[in-house]
Amino acid sequence: MMAEQRLENIEIKLTRQDDLLDTLNMQVYQQQKQIDQLEQLCAALVQRLKEATLNQNQGSLPHEKPPHY
Repeated sequence: MMAEQRLENIEIKLTRQDDLLDTLNMQVYQQQKQIDQLEQLCAALVQRLKEATLNQNQGSLPHEKPPHY
């Protein structure tokens, strides 16, 4: 009787651990997906900043006075 109860408790714990592992794996997957999206966004923003800086530098001379002077 004692062995059966012990085996049942072990099976319950194992089932709970499997559920917890599945939950944690899903959480890690979601976080990695979000990290990938944020990395893509950062790369796009860096590219836009480089393009804007390049366009700004091409449009005016570095020591040119603004028109209101």
